[in-house]
Amino acid sequence: MPDIKKVVLKYTLQNAVKYNGKAQLKNIIPKIIGKVPSAKNNIKILVPKINKIISEVNSLSQEEQFNQLKKLAPELLETKPKEEKKLKELENTEKGVIMRLAPSPSGPMHIGHAITGALTSIYTKKYNGKFILRIEDTNPDNIYIPAYELLPRDADWVFGNVSEVWIQSDRMEIYYNYAEKFIKKHTAYICTCNQEQFKQFSKNKENCPCRSLSITENLERWEKMLNKKGFMQGEAVLRFKSDMTHDNPAMRDFPLARINESKHPRQGTKYRVWPLMNLSVMVDDFSAGMTHIIRGKDHADNAKRQELMYKALNKQPPKSYFIGRYKFKGLEISCSKTKERIDKGDFSGWDDIRLPFLEALRKRGYQPGAFIEYTKQIGLSLVDKVITAKEFFKALNSFNKSIIESKSNRYFFIKNPVKIKIENAPQREIKLKLHPDYPKKGNRTLKTKDSFYITKEDLALLKDKRLYRLMDCLTFKKAGKKCIFDSTSPESYREKGDQIMHWLPTETTNITVEVLMPDNTTVKGLAEPLTAKLKEGDIIQFERFGFCRLDKKLKNKLIFWFAHK
Repeated sequence: MPDIKKVVLKYTLQNAVKYNGKAQLKNIIPKIIGKVPSAKNNIKILVPKINKIISEVNSLSQEEQFNQLKKLAPELLETKPKEEKKLKELENTEKGVIMRLAPSPSGPMHIGHAITGALTSIYTKKYNGKFILRIEDTNPDNIYIPAYELLPRDADWVFGNVSEVWIQSDRMEIYYNYAEKFIKKHTAYICTCNQEQFKQFSKNKENCPCRSLSITENLERWEKMLNKKGFMQGEAVLRFKSDMTHDNPAMRDFPLARINESKHPRQGTKYRVWPLMNLSVMVDDFSAGMTHIIRGKDHADNAKRQELMYKALNKQPPKSYFIGRYKFKGLEISCSKTKERIDKGDFSGWDDIRLPFLEALRKRGYQPGAFIEYTKQIGLSLVDKVITAKEFFKALNSFNKSIIESKSNRYFFIKNPVKIKIENAPQREIKLKLHPDYPKKGNRTLKTKDSFYITKEDLALLKDKRLYRLMDCLTFKKAGKKCIFDSTSPESYREKGDQIMHWLPTETTNITVEVLMPDNTTVKGLAEPLTAKLKEGDIIQFERFGFCRLDKKLKNKLIFWFAHK
């Protein structure tokens, strides 16, 4: 067999570089057998040796893994560029594009908004069109007042191209005007049948008696709906005159407006008749000159209803595109349920690090482009998707890493630090790159003597008479209860070493750091002095730990939020 050790090493390094510094046996064995088929017959003997090399490679920093692979087998770093997924072209874009995203103000934006809204954002950018954020607040009973500010702020951050913000409750007189237009065109009427009566008429495909009322009678009834001394709540509803014999019961004389005397958080008791979704949506789309709409496929019937309303006005409806529903498994995106838990004290707020809401993800260091790229992979698909939390964040983290990796300087962070003394260690000045791939970013310098901080976990791994290396600094040997300096050169470690460790000198003014983790636990430790110059909002990478965003600079410590590996 050829030099099997070299083959194992290069494929182990390749696997580690590909998977965030952690090579795995199951991924490496097929590569080895593919290169050296005879290894298959000796695999039981080789596995312990392969595992030893995996352990050695996994103990290296990602920078060292990359550099070693580049030196040993640079061809394995060459990856075929991924073909960018092309989104479906929209039809009839010659005269311009106007599109919208229409959340309800029940809370701020979550990952579902980001994914569905990103499609609209992508298309309006592509065709240099207008992107309207429309807050649909015509149901007075399901409104979270801060959402009026939170939704536009989230949309501005994640999409970056919202042209206008419309609030439906500010447009009530316009809806009233169109309600009267439909009545005057004899395509809408005021129905005073109770729910059960109308349901029976619909089931039998029969017209309700109110349907035959004259325009004058319907206008009088409309006034009674608007008048506080007229119809009471539940006594009358405005219906669109479609077809009571339609094969689809949902299309039979559907309602357009109702009386609801609940106090509206924004409008108070100024209005008592509130448009239902099909009236307010159709009127807004028509008023805005909407050209293309991306809807969940569960809104297919609503799209047909609105097309009938456009036809009643002798107008052409916008082009609708339908997408499947996203079900996030293990991620709660219900605003009402989340708000209940916030009120109970289960979560600290919408920006609680455990929540899949944009406020929290922004504070962790996720970038808008990561959501855009994620959405591009899905595209305009009618397929319903069940997405687990693990699957979602694996993909999102990959897209986010590609954005922040080149911008994020590297620093040492020692969690749960413990002191060790390395006898006979020389006094040195160690220069480390701020970023391994961008030398122009400069260096950071650490001055050392014979006393160091390492992690409590690394200390527990030290075994007698074995060699260990402090990354880019020195090699030492464990001898009984002592640690003895061996060399500044990495050569002896490469031959017989067990593990590379991150470190900090004890003589410098290290910075106290706390990192808030995605499960709301806190990791405490020390970071190198240069981190004191970071600004709130900076995203960096703590080597062998992960990408983090500096959330707060306090007098005695830095508070980071963990993003991902």
